[in-house]
Amino acid sequence: MEQAILVTVDFGKREDWTAEERSLELRELAHSAGTKVMREEIVHRLKPDPGYFIGTGKAEELAKICADKGIKVVIFNNDLTGTQQKNLEDAIMTKTIDRTQLILDIFARRAHSNEGKVQVELAQLLYLLPRLTGKGIYLSRLGGGIGTRGPGEQKLEVDRRKIRARITRLENVLEDLSSRRAMMRKKRERFSILTIAIIGYTNVGKSTLLNALTDSNVIVEDKLFSTLDPTVRRFILPNKQKVLFVDTVGFLDRLPHHLVEAFKATLEEVVEADLLLHLVDISHPKAAAQSDAVYRVLDSIGAKDKTILTVLNKIDRI
Repeated sequence: MEQAILVTVDFGKREDWTAEERSLELRELAHSAGTKVMREEIVHRLKPDPGYFIGTGKAEELAKICADKGIKVVIFNNDLTGTQQKNLEDAIMTKTIDRTQLILDIFARRAHSNEGKVQVELAQLLYLLPRLTGKGIYLSRLGGGIGTRGPGEQKLEVDRRKIRARITRLENVLEDLSSRRAMMRKKRERFSILTIAIIGYTNVGKSTLLNALTDSNVIVEDKLFSTLDPTVRRFILPNKQKVLFVDTVGFLDRLPHHLVEAFKATLEEVVEADLLLHLVDISHPKAAAQSDAVYRVLDSIGAKDKTILTVLNKIDRI
């Protein structure tokens, strides 16, 4: 288990989330990625340093903390440019990754189906391509582990030419998968089978709801993104109407656009569903902000005008 320090940079903007709340969610993400959080830092700045994001002084301070505590990875709660990531890694002398890279790593760990693995690898390569140096050497040169793993723990490709060819290949595979899904949806329509997609922020209890509705045994974990591959279950309503419940991947505030782009095939199940069940953990202190984040994702995939039924979960905890 890699030991990590978490860094959240607050630029003083008025947002739905405080820096402390963002740091708490980053800790949960780091836990889902299998890291041991040794320390959390909140840095206040007026604007990002173009070269080092947090400035050279703070980078030197982090270098001392990492050396003293044996920390192996620094995780930023912000997105870094390739240059910033390289400079920080050189200054701190410790592997440095950003929020997007952390989320992609979690998805790589969670992908089990062939479709899930293809989508995750595509998202990782789209993120990685602009972060390659001249001879195809990945910026994170300080070993493997978090941020360097593809689906199934495979080592990510780092040759720019090979990556471009691989991206094209993966996109073609996803086109075929998307066509196959479209054919399946048409077949459902012919048999008058309605599709109900269960959506919501990650870890609000979507899989638990699916199990309760359909008497299923989908694995439930108290972790962010415990469900990645869509799960489909048949059900017959009291009026004898046949329906399919689809348990989808959880949404997240500031969901990386690489993931949204790569997961189009999976998210089509949401776009094409007859009804969306939006599950909200009403006991969570950021329930309203989480709900807003879900609607932003729906807007980005063209599903904000779907028929949506909001379901409040964990009302016994308020």
